Order: sequence, then structure tokens, then C-alpha cells
Amino acid sequence: MIELPTGLSAELVPLSWLLGVWEGTGVVEYSVGESIERHEFRQRVSFSHDGLPHLNYSSSTWLVGVAPAPDAGDAESAVGFDPTPLATETGYWRLSRPLSAADPGPGLLPGVGQRPYSTASDVETLRNSAEGFDIELSLVHPGGVSEVYLGQVKGPRIQLATDAVIRTDGSKSYSAATRLYGLVERDLLWTWDIAALGQDLRTHASGRLARLE
Repeated sequence: MIELPTGLSAELVPLSWLLGVWEGTGVVEYSVGESIERHEFRQRVSFSHDGLPHLNYSSSTWLVGVAPAPDAGDAESAVGFDPTPLATETGYWRLSRPLSAADPGPGLLPGVGQRPYSTASDVETLRNSAEGFDIELSLVHPGGVSEVYLGQVKGPRIQLATDAVIRTDGSKSYSAATRLYGLVERDLLWTWDIAALGQDLRTHASGRLARLE
């Protein structure tokens, strides 16, 4: 059972099973032409809230490499890991709905009036025809790529696909992606397919994370 934190917006209850800090490992396997890139990584993901109707998200990954072989007679140090920073991303998750005058913004303008969807019954009106909730995810990567995903959450399962990808002139080629998240045996499992470096949409990475107490 997930204990809902004090001050959590009613809109975030369908996403509340994501809250917390998660850590684990994953694998990249991405083919570009005849070449296939394979490597393992460690990952730490954080989902938090600040009282507003969105989740704050951040992810950090580290490339995991086997340490160099030890000198003779030092067998105990033969197995080790040398984590190298790999990638980070940050963003915001929310239920998909039109913003009203009561929502903050644009910029630093405060909302006017009572916030909408402040009760569980209000939020139920947002449920879609598939008995889930439409969601939006905005992500920023330090390499000059920003993504907007659309999808749905239905119980402990989330499906997402890019609606827009914005790149700076100097960023690497990246045009589309899909993501899948699910809660399985109390672990957070995810997969991420991408269309990048001139390739069509294909398998890219997956991971399994455990919530830290």
C-alpha cells in the first residue's frame, strides 16, 4: 500500500505510485546500421511533488565498467566497478487537461480563483474511455533536446509517445521516442525506444529500479 503524502494534489493520485527515489540497473542495446551498442548502467530516479498538480522528475545514470585486472596475488580486487556519469534528464509529469485561470502562469503570474480538480470526484471526470487518465510529460536533456510526451496512466502502468521533439543546432540527431513504465513486484520497470542517428524507432534501453526506503 502506498501512503499518500500530506499536501498531494488530488490530480496526482493516479501517479502517486511513482513517488519516491528509485535505484537500480539497466541495459542499453541500440543498433545503428551494422553496429550494435551494448552497455550496462546504474540509475537513480526521483519523483517528488511541491503541492502543485505535477510531479517533479529527475534521472541520473552512470555507465558501469569492470575495473582493470589486479596485480598477481590481489585476487580479491579482481571484481569491481568504475561508474562513469552517462546522462541526466529532468522534467514534469501531470494529468492532461486544459489549464484554467486558477492555475499559476504563464510565467510567475498567480492563479485566480479556486483551483480546479481539487477533489477525487473532480479528478474522476478526467478518466478517459479506456478507464485510464491521459497524461503529459515534459523532459529536458542537457544535450540540447527537449521532449513532450503524451500517453496514459492506467493503474500501475504508463504508456508514452513523443508528441514533439525540439533540438538545438548543435544537438545530436533524435526525432521520436516511446516509453513504458510499470510496477512489477514492487519494482519500477521501464523501457525506452528511440529514433535517433538516422534510424527508425527501435529498442534502446530498459531498466529495473527498486524504491529506496
